[in-house]
Amino acid sequence: MNKRFALKSLVLAAAALSTALSTGLSLAQDKPLKIGVTAGPHAQIMEQVKKVAEKDGLKIQIVEFSDYIQPNAALASGDLDANSYQHKPFLDQQVKDRGYKIVSVGYTVNYPIGIYSKKIKALAELKPGARFGLPNDPTNGGRVLLVLQDQGLIKLRPEAGLKATPLDVIDNPKKLKFIELEAAQLPRALDDLDAAAINTNFALSAGLTPGKDAIAQENAKSPYVNIIAVREQDKDKPWVAKLLKAYHSEDTRKFIQSEFKGSVLAGF
Repeated sequence: MNKRFALKSLVLAAAALSTALSTGLSLAQDKPLKIGVTAGPHAQIMEQVKKVAEKDGLKIQIVEFSDYIQPNAALASGDLDANSYQHKPFLDQQVKDRGYKIVSVGYTVNYPIGIYSKKIKALAELKPGARFGLPNDPTNGGRVLLVLQDQGLIKLRPEAGLKATPLDVIDNPKKLKFIELEAAQLPRALDDLDAAAINTNFALSAGLTPGKDAIAQENAKSPYVNIIAVREQDKDKPWVAKLLKAYHSEDTRKFIQSEFKGSVLAGF
């Protein structure tokens, strides 16, 4: 009798342990992923991604930030599971400066720099010696020069990279005159220029609609397309694939197109 009682007790204990482990595993799976974003379009798009992901059993908690530094710090420290707010050149610089073990796992959206003009309707209409305005900071100035190169208007030194300046222009058939100004001043300078490249945020604040008013735009899959980042140790985990699947879904693409009307472009 004692042996049977002891055996029964062991069986009951094992069953209880199995139930506890199963419950614990279920709770662990039910814990939502914390995804860091900046307020605005990134947050709006992630709300849509959250809805799509839930259909696949993936729960997301969106955490908004008001600056560009904290989301990576929070991810590196383990307070976030992923973030979605930055482009690869920015992440690369953060990794170099701060030693973060953070990697990109997929593309999201691009805020394309557009080229605007009050005098012409297409870049091909630029006359020889035209005055072209571009931002005077290396990152955005380089982006604009790459756009002009993609459009066949100039050619840059191959080694110039993403921070090219007018000094890196080695072929300029139309002899364009580059006028470097603070990015925020470019919309106001359009009257005095033949064309100018303007960041999306400054274009919108000046009443310009990128998808409608720009005569040319940066490619949606430029080097400045934004990304989803995770800790290096997590990049191959199943939830990462599910997150990317939800972000890259047709529902998310349609939301971006209808909500932002060319101001934000899907980069996937």
